[in-house]
Amino acid sequence: MSNIHKTAVIDRKAELAPSVEVGAYSVIGPNVKIDEGTVIKPHVVIEGSTTIGKNNRIFQFASIGAIPQDKKYKGEDTQLIIGDNNTIREYCTINIGTVTGIGETRVGNDNWIMAYVHIAHDCVVGNHTILANSTSLAGHVTIKDYVVTGGFTLIFQFCQIGEYAMTAFASRVDKDVPPYIMAAGYKLKPVGLNTEGLRRNGFSEVEVAHIKEVYNIIYRQDLTLEESKGKIKPMIEIYPELSVYQSFFEDSKRSIVR
Repeated sequence: MSNIHKTAVIDRKAELAPSVEVGAYSVIGPNVKIDEGTVIKPHVVIEGSTTIGKNNRIFQFASIGAIPQDKKYKGEDTQLIIGDNNTIREYCTINIGTVTGIGETRVGNDNWIMAYVHIAHDCVVGNHTILANSTSLAGHVTIKDYVVTGGFTLIFQFCQIGEYAMTAFASRVDKDVPPYIMAAGYKLKPVGLNTEGLRRNGFSEVEVAHIKEVYNIIYRQDLTLEESKGKIKPMIEIYPELSVYQSFFEDSKRSIVR
C-alpha cells in the first residue's frame, strides 16, 4: 500500500483501514485495529489489544498499548481504546488496562495530548481535553471532558478532575478537582473558577453565576463537604450546567481539593 512506508513492520493480523498512513520504521502488533484516516508518524510502536478510531494523528516515538507499569500484571488480555480526532504528540506513552482495574484504558475524542504525556493503566480520559507537556496520569485516573492540565502536572492514582477544570503548571494532584475550577501548586489549592475556559466554551453569564455560587458554597462558607453537598443538591436538579457535580461526587474515591 502506497500509504504504508516500506520499512514499517506491521503484523499480518493487525487490522488497518485502507486510508491509514504509517510512517517509516513504525511497528504495529497483531491485536491492533486502526480506523479510517488515522496517521501514524515514523518510529511509533503500537502493540497490545489496542483499538484506535478515525482521524487520529500519532507522532514519532510514541508508545501506544504497551503493558502496564504494574507488577501485578501477569499478561492478562486487557485493552486500550482510543476514539476519534485525537492528536498524540512525541514520546507519549499510553498503557493497556489491568484486571484489577476496569480492564481497559480509554481515551475519548478530540483530545490534544502533548509531548511526553503518560497515561497509565485503567485511566479514562474524556473528550476535548488538553494535556500539556509531561502531564503524568498514574493508574485509575479519570479526566472528564474539556479539562486542561498545565505542563508537568502529576496526578495520583484514583484521582479525578471534573469537567472544564484546569490545573496550573507543575501541579501535584493528590485529591479530586471539582468541575469548573482552577487548581494550582505542589500542595494543591483551589484558586478560583476557570473563567476563561467557561468563556471560550460559550457559558452564559447566568450559567457562570450558578457555577460561582457552587464554588462559594464549597470554598467560602466554612461548611463541611457533606454540608456543601446538601446545599448544592437542590441546585443540581434545577440548573443543567450543575448536573456534572452529581456524577463527580458519586465517582469520587478521594477527598476533594480544599
